[in-house]
Amino acid sequence: MRFLVKFFLIFLMLISFNFKAVADENLSETELNFYTGMFDFSDNKQKAGLFGLEHQNEQLFRNSALGKLSPITGGFLTENNAFYLYTGVQAEYDLGFIKITPSFAPGYYNYGNGKDLGYPLEFKSEVKMSFDLSENSHLGMSYNHISNASLGTKNPGANSYMINFLKKF
Repeated sequence: MRFLVKFFLIFLMLISFNFKAVADENLSETELNFYTGMFDFSDNKQKAGLFGLEHQNEQLFRNSALGKLSPITGGFLTENNAFYLYTGVQAEYDLGFIKITPSFAPGYYNYGNGKDLGYPLEFKSEVKMSFDLSENSHLGMSYNHISNASLGTKNPGANSYMINFLKKF
């Protein structure tokens, strides 16, 4: 629990920073997502606090029949030293001041002292809802499920929820 409190304080500090908006159109629009929450909240014996970081380059987006698609790369660490590194794709649906962002990302999972998910290759499906704080900042909440799609001998999966702070640079 102390892990979650520490990272929540770091999260609040990130929100309180006053980042200067860059008006130069030639700079790439990079979005960083700082998030913290509860890993595998539905398993009382294995739940753990987590902290993560995700990167999205908005210049690499493609408009498609599925919406505005862009690549994501990120990772998280739990208080039990489990970590997940991933890369995948997200779709973005802008509904005014609220954005809905589903994503899919395969990645490498190492359980450290935490929950054994059964296989190093895991797949993360996530949905995030965020609202505008300013033109370059968003605050949101997300839910994800990580599973190995029965590639391993066991496939317990993990459900997580997070608070997200997204900032464009």
